[in-house]
Amino acid sequence: MDDIVKQALAKWPNVPHCYGWLGLDARGNWYMRDDRIQAAGPFADGTPQSKGSLLKHEKLIDFIQRNYETDDRGQWFFQNGPQRVYVELEAAPFVWRVADDFSVNAHTGQPARVQRCVVDEFGRVYLEADLGFGLVHTQDMLGAADAIEAGLWVPVQIPAAELPDRFVYVKSPKALKDKQP
Repeated sequence: MDDIVKQALAKWPNVPHCYGWLGLDARGNWYMRDDRIQAAGPFADGTPQSKGSLLKHEKLIDFIQRNYETDDRGQWFFQNGPQRVYVELEAAPFVWRVADDFSVNAHTGQPARVQRCVVDEFGRVYLEADLGFGLVHTQDMLGAADAIEAGLWVPVQIPAAELPDRFVYVKSPKALKDKQP
């Protein structure tokens, strides 16, 4: 976490959390979601009208990615100064990029060590790593297939609906919050 964020947290400890305004898609792209976009539907349905505006500002994206963390309930968030901005996930908390040597980096740029390979009923490949759980980027499926074929990753079949509970992450913190009394 950036020092400036830590200082803001200390100075303003009781800023309300923000829900529904930031999304991470299955390709590792960040989206800003205003009230109109949120009203169009949930982020995870992947429809263009409910995704929002693609973030393109590199420094903002880097700031989000440096301050991207999870809470004890598996809700991922971006710590924006004193405010915690919970992230709507289209697929999983991380999107993995697979290099030619089978090394893996998160969409945040962090290197990761693969611990387990998972395939869902749709053929999507996920990796559990030291950083957390994530989906292999669609452009890197050939590298993932090569790693599986070489015996480096041995896939376990798990239905997509079971992944959030099994790997402790919440796809929609906003939906979870809205269910609470």
